[in-house]
Amino acid sequence: MTPASLEAFLAANSDAILCELTAVRGSSPREQGTFMLVGAGGIFGTIGGGALEYMVIEHARRLIASGRAAELMDVPLGPEIGQCCGGRVEVDLRYASPDLCARLQERVAGETAALPRVYVFGAGHVGRVLAQMLALLPVQVQVIDTREEELSLLAPGIPAQRVAMPEAVVRNAPAGSSYVILTHDHALDFLIAQEALARTDAPYVGMVGSRTKRARFSSWYLGAGGDPEALNRLVLPIGANGIGDKRPAVIAALAAAEIMVQIGKREANDGQAQVSGALGALSGR
Repeated sequence: MTPASLEAFLAANSDAILCELTAVRGSSPREQGTFMLVGAGGIFGTIGGGALEYMVIEHARRLIASGRAAELMDVPLGPEIGQCCGGRVEVDLRYASPDLCARLQERVAGETAALPRVYVFGAGHVGRVLAQMLALLPVQVQVIDTREEELSLLAPGIPAQRVAMPEAVVRNAPAGSSYVILTHDHALDFLIAQEALARTDAPYVGMVGSRTKRARFSSWYLGAGGDPEALNRLVLPIGANGIGDKRPAVIAALAAAEIMVQIGKREANDGQAQVSGALGALSGR
């Protein structure tokens, strides 16, 4: 869900209905505030799929056909509709006026800008596939390489940058960024990893390679005065659960899963810290 994809949907669907989950009680496929847009010939977003979504799409297209502007649906997610979540949701359906569309575009742009960043260093076989996979996930991916010819092989629409000193990108990256290191040069890998491990705010630092490469990097890193505790945060090799499968797509898939797990853990820990801080402030009053 990106500003560009929303703009394309609105351009192709002049009449659309906003379908937003305004109340969620109990178990539901998506949380309160989730929305999708339904046009006569297309859908943007999802409120969780399944019977609920099909029902809402049908109601929305009925509104479009009848010229009605709004409807509020109260849906139990049980056997009645063939969905066994067990909760209950309210779905607000309303015509997507120009003002509402502008507000949605602002919201999507803001949510996209707030997504965690993942820097993929290296546009080789694994890097290209990994970038494609990450582009489908709720992160902002950026591919960095020193070689223009490799960057030119990336799938269309993947953000990329040719940089003479990739390690400098790490120093200037926004807080909370993750780093995946897959360049063609082991020495460059080491320099980038050294910078990335200095970023204590990084949820994930990973490097493609082998146990032998890890041993060599560890020796070099510690010899250069690196922090042993920071070294423990390095994932090397990436995709270690692949039981030795060296196919680029398999390594990329497993690495993407590792990255999302670590980002999710960091977000959960940050959320718990915010709650604890708020409770502490209240108790201190």
